[in-house]
Amino acid sequence: MSTEKTIYSTSATVTGGRSGTVTSDDGHLSLQLSMPAATGGPGGEGTNPEQLFAAGYAACFQSALGVVGQRRGVDAGNSTITGTVGLNVTGGGKFKLSVKLAISLPGLEREVAEQLVAQAHEVCPYSNAVRGNIDVDLVVVD
Repeated sequence: MSTEKTIYSTSATVTGGRSGTVTSDDGHLSLQLSMPAATGGPGGEGTNPEQLFAAGYAACFQSALGVVGQRRGVDAGNSTITGTVGLNVTGGGKFKLSVKLAISLPGLEREVAEQLVAQAHEVCPYSNAVRGNIDVDLVVVD
């Protein structure tokens, strides 16, 4: 028997795929999607799934940093995270994502920062969801 308990659930509806629209169930998110020129699309003013994933992962990871920092009595509140998501072509015409999180923790010794990042990677729901499926590069930057 699972001990998991859902504490939050949401949904988003896409119409028109990568060149369509996305709207969340509560209406707070309502965006135009555009297929980037680099992927063979026309480009445009809209966002794309990779940008949304980069934003979501970076935000979630920063929250995880705060949780593990608080547990250790370390203030990670000044952190910034830049998430970079790559859309990669593999053999046989398949596609795969890759992620790089560049994490800045000003005021913390590098060793402490690296420990917090490693612990956050164990706690973060995004990290747990992609572990073993997506290459994730965690880089502590000054």
